[in-house]
Amino acid sequence: MAAPEEWQRVPSPRQPAEDRAAWFSWTATGDRMVWSAALRAMLGDPPARHEVSRKILVRHVHRDDHAEALSAITKAWTTRAQVRTTIRLLRTDGGWFDVDCRLDPIKSPDGTVRGIRGTVTDVSVRERARRESDRLVRRGETVRASLVEPDPATGLRTRARFADEIDRALRRGGGAVLVIRVQPTPSGPDGDQARPERNADLLHRAARVVEGVMQRGALLGRVGPNEIGVLLPGTSWPMARREAELLVEALRAQTFVLPDTWLRAQAWGGLVRFTPDGDAGSHELLIDAEHAWRQSREGGAPLTLVPHPVPARDRQGSYRSRVADALDTDRFTLYAQPILELQSNEVTRHELLLRVLDEADGPQSPIQVLDIAERLDAVFDIDLWVVERAMQLAADQPGTCLQINLSGRSVGDPRLTDEVTRLIERYEVKPEQLTFEITETALIGNLSEARRFADRVRELGCELALDDFGSGYASFRYLRIFPIDLVKIDGEYVVDLVANPQDQVLVRALVQVCQAYGIHTVAEFVQDEPTLRLLRELGVDYVQGYLIGRPAPVVEGRLRTP
Repeated sequence: MAAPEEWQRVPSPRQPAEDRAAWFSWTATGDRMVWSAALRAMLGDPPARHEVSRKILVRHVHRDDHAEALSAITKAWTTRAQVRTTIRLLRTDGGWFDVDCRLDPIKSPDGTVRGIRGTVTDVSVRERARRESDRLVRRGETVRASLVEPDPATGLRTRARFADEIDRALRRGGGAVLVIRVQPTPSGPDGDQARPERNADLLHRAARVVEGVMQRGALLGRVGPNEIGVLLPGTSWPMARREAELLVEALRAQTFVLPDTWLRAQAWGGLVRFTPDGDAGSHELLIDAEHAWRQSREGGAPLTLVPHPVPARDRQGSYRSRVADALDTDRFTLYAQPILELQSNEVTRHELLLRVLDEADGPQSPIQVLDIAERLDAVFDIDLWVVERAMQLAADQPGTCLQINLSGRSVGDPRLTDEVTRLIERYEVKPEQLTFEITETALIGNLSEARRFADRVRELGCELALDDFGSGYASFRYLRIFPIDLVKIDGEYVVDLVANPQDQVLVRALVQVCQAYGIHTVAEFVQDEPTLRLLRELGVDYVQGYLIGRPAPVVEGRLRTP
């Protein structure tokens, strides 16, 4: 009796060459497969001679390649032509390997297809090398080429990167740090030339002047809204003094030609010497140099010299005095930015943003001020000022939901919990109007006290948010430590979301993690409709950015509604 068709290609002892090849044969009749000895050996555990093909697919084809395998088989069957594909096969020990698979249709005498014969070649070495090459390309595309983040207005190092260079110089030896304040000389009673847009142009040109005059080996950075930092590594104190005098004088003597006018500049400098055995670090040296240029301005001198870093207690006391003076003289103000809820497509909350009123530039970001205040433990009064004005605003506009940023230092300060409770009672605010934001990268000094604060505001009915989620190492740890209601995905991963597949993967993963934890998500830096549509698809709950609305000043205790 003749053997069934599907058995006709089974190797026998008289077929040693073919038996050494890795192949399989499948026929539609009975949905059965036949394997060569070589293929069974590659898989590590010989499959049954006749096993239903659906089981084979599940057991021996990598889950992510099921669709590819079925598509190739279907194409070979329907086109009656040879098809090639590359898939991964699973061994019985759990490992897997790559194969090139050539699929040939088995035809009946009348030309109809009755089965598929596959020839398999192990290409794991080739595919491993290809995947490694692809991995290195992706890593190269997703990792920044350098940590030197140029300031967009001047092309200089940012304050953080300039501080890194100071730390590097401290490890290598002595030197000096110069901070120069540059601003236009007012012309006329209205001070027309002291407009913020002109100040940006002025600082850019001032940086070019300094670059042309400074000694070889000096490094520049933008350390404040109108401040240029000059690092003089390995420079003696007498040489540093002469260099500082030269740079300040060059800026004072220069006539700056701007796009719509020309002007002269006011410049004051503060020079601080450092030695490798000193107690002051980069941030302390910058604070001392900034305090020194203010002394120059107040005393009418072009340059103030600090031959030895200020003692830590004096530095802290001086800065606390500056904060108290700024609060007393209304040097701080609040802005508000709308946040859109994607489900209702309505603005349902606003984030309150602190601004510092600079005498030359007007409202400025408080990043520099808050960074110094946190490091010197002088930020509590600033946060308390913001919280109280938020309470007043919430009381005046009962239907408004506000998000209030808090320093990590303040969240860990035992006084804050009592103050928030007192202010809610004093202004009769509905707690559900308030969401307190802590920054993921914040310097939380006392985690136990911070948890006490978080539990207390939740008991009162307020919500807790985590800002800049994904920007630091503690993100997921904070989700376990604090009863977070809402996280704000760091805008760095949102601003280029549509064009960056890697950012899309990361944002999708962050949203899924938050959904698993029962936490709402906000995406920052949303600036266009395609980004908004993609965020909807990814399941984000709220969005914030220039597309929704720019920060606007809180005028007379009222929010500007969109």
